[in-house]
Amino acid sequence: MEQLALLAGGKNRPSTAGKKTIKRLTKSSKIIKTIIAAIGEKKGQQIVSLDLRKINEAVADFFIICEAGNAPQIRAITDNVIDKVKNSCAEGPFHQEGQQQLQWVLIDYVNVVVHIMHPDSRRFYRLEEMWSDALLTEHDTTYEQER
Repeated sequence: MEQLALLAGGKNRPSTAGKKTIKRLTKSSKIIKTIIAAIGEKKGQQIVSLDLRKINEAVADFFIICEAGNAPQIRAITDNVIDKVKNSCAEGPFHQEGQQQLQWVLIDYVNVVVHIMHPDSRRFYRLEEMWSDALLTEHDTTYEQER
């Protein structure tokens, strides 16, 4: 029940340290840049961020979504994101899911949630469509484009 209460609390969920105050992120926040770079280092594809700050029902400020073609790559991206965020930002995940099946791994940093998905899972769940009110930014190693 405690987990449901935390999820229902949305943006007011506690941080991993429990004593830190939660502040709003921006798309240039260090943790977001670190996550996107970590995904890129392991050749994650179709990287997008969804800015959910103007959506009252959102459980986070940002979603970062990418895909990887196979389970070993999903594992490598997951491990790299966790390691880079820990080393660069001194943050550990609040919650993780999907590391057994490796079809859709979710890494929850409270205000930013990372989704690392197999292409089939991404096409099936269509998170970008579900959160279509959010500002979507596509990320690439050579350019970034907003739509």
